[in-house]
Parts: sequence; structure tokens; C-alpha cells
Amino acid sequence: MKKFWLIAGLAVALTGLTPAIARAQVSITPFAGLTFGADTPAEKFTTGVSVSFMGDVAGLELDLGYTPDFFNEDPDQVVLVGDSNVTTFMANLIVGVGGSGAPVRPYVVAGLGLVRSRIDFGDLFDEVSTNEFGVTLGGGVTGMVSDNVGIRGDVRYIRSLEDPEDDGVSVAIGNFDFWRATVGVVFSIP
Repeated sequence: MKKFWLIAGLAVALTGLTPAIARAQVSITPFAGLTFGADTPAEKFTTGVSVSFMGDVAGLELDLGYTPDFFNEDPDQVVLVGDSNVTTFMANLIVGVGGSGAPVRPYVVAGLGLVRSRIDFGDLFDEVSTNEFGVTLGGGVTGMVSDNVGIRGDVRYIRSLEDPEDDGVSVAIGNFDFWRATVGVVFSIP
């Protein structure tokens, strides 16, 4: 039940941002990069897309990331994982410096969302997949090369949340986490 109230509270908060979002500049950013550190067995290629609705200082960002073969081990060793992936979908608050017309704009993000992981062990064991709430914190910089096109680089820390009690009453920091560094092309719609 606690998860329901968490989602309901987030929805109400986002509803309060609706007028600001309606006046916001919309940007679509396909990106590619690497996952690394923490629970990543090795650096892995990752892709995704972010859609942001940014005012002069703050805005909302929806971020979808996908990392294939996330848990696969070194191919020179005995391979226990046949296929795996991690998908993240986050709703983030984004705060930028410099205003909406600035050619270079640093920013920070923080948000909540879904961390989905899937591991296929081949014929050895059954497939395992999890869907957990997650948090993300990060930052980066966007540099516009024209009014509508730019480049964005960013680094984010992603961590799962878990419900330590099956009754849905509490949410705690999970034990699955990793870093993601990406570069993307920004397409801005004024």
C-alpha cells in the first residue's frame, strides 16, 4: 500500500508542475555510453533516450536506458550467464544553471523510477527477472551548437530500492547499483 501512496504523491507533485511544463522547452536526446562500477561485472555498452521539459531553472525529464549483456562475464572464462539485460525508466527533476537560452548549460538530476533486470542462465537454471523501484542522481552539461541541436554529456548513479517486508509497508535502499556515463545529441523543440 505504501508503494501506491508513493506513486500517488509523485503524480500529484507532477500535476503541480503542469503549467510550468506547458511553457517549457522540450528536448529529445538519444544517447549511448557505458555502464560501470558497483555491480557491473565489466564496462558495458548502453543506449537510451531522454525527453526533457525544461524551464529557465528546473524541469522534468523522462529517461529510458537499456544495457544488453549487463551481467555477462568475461568470455575467456566459464560463462554462467547466457543472456542478460538491465532496463531503467526514471522520472527526474532536472535543475540547470544559465537559463533556457544559454549555449552551455550544466545541470543536475534526481529521480525515481523502475529498474528491471533479466538474467537467462540457458539450460542450467530458470530465467530470473526483477522489477524494482529505483533512484538516480547525476549531472552533466549540455552545449548547443545551434538553436535546435546540441551535445549532452552526463554521468548518473542508479540504485534499486526494495521492500524488505512483503506487506508493502516500507521501502529501503536496495543492493543493486551501477554508474552510467553517456553522450547524446540534443534535439530541442522551442
